[in-house]
Amino acid sequence: MILSQMRQDHSTDGFGRALLLAILLTAWWSVAFAQRPPVAAAASDLNFALTEIADQFAREQGLRVELVFGSSGTLTRQVRDGAPFELFLSADEAFVEELRAAGLTRDGGTLYAIGRIVLFVPTGSPLVPNEGLDGLARLLSGSGVTRFAIANPAHAPYGRAAEAALRRRGLWNDLQPRLVLGDNVSQAAQFATTGNAVGGLIAYSLALAPNVRSRGGFALVSDADHPPLRQRMVLLKRAGPIMERFYRYLQEPSARAILERYGFTLPQ
Repeated sequence: MILSQMRQDHSTDGFGRALLLAILLTAWWSVAFAQRPPVAAAASDLNFALTEIADQFAREQGLRVELVFGSSGTLTRQVRDGAPFELFLSADEAFVEELRAAGLTRDGGTLYAIGRIVLFVPTGSPLVPNEGLDGLARLLSGSGVTRFAIANPAHAPYGRAAEAALRRRGLWNDLQPRLVLGDNVSQAAQFATTGNAVGGLIAYSLALAPNVRSRGGFALVSDADHPPLRQRMVLLKRAGPIMERFYRYLQEPSARAILERYGFTLPQ
């Protein structure tokens, strides 16, 4: 009888230790998750500009935010699927409206910038940047274009702008078999700068970044050649106080100055 009781007490102690361990692990994970910085999802044309703004925000206010970059269409789908983002900066305001209509945002957000596209030409390419799309047409007619990079128009606003510009110049059909599509405009910029392509249509903000600019030359594409890249940001329903402060900070002069330095046109 005593032996039976000892075995029962030992079993109970083991269960108690296991339960205590589970509680402690749950508490640890809760604290660890709470200490993680909030996440902002941003269009990849903001890769350099927004990183600089977030670093400045951390220095000035002692608060960190985590940044995730991708095509606006892909990020919109991830928000719908429950990704733990608190702020969304889109390269096309239509995606913000889509999320607002689905009840996933605080409000309709605010227009933070208007983007531009450029023809980027890597060093050693037969393309001449100053000739712009006219030079691309000349090279294409002489079968001098092997590969040309743009973002995928299916889900990247800068890809749609590139397609619109190429169609307007009557180049789309002939160029299509030679296109190399990036999942987003940042990947298209990688393709355009490697030398495996004769060039590409990428975001002005990326072309101005030192490690991209050093790899070739570029020329602005007329904004009359494509619909405007109206870029809107919005707080998502789960946004907390840190991300609310970052959202306000993005509208302050110091943050807007960085956006302007990376070639964005700022709304009044």
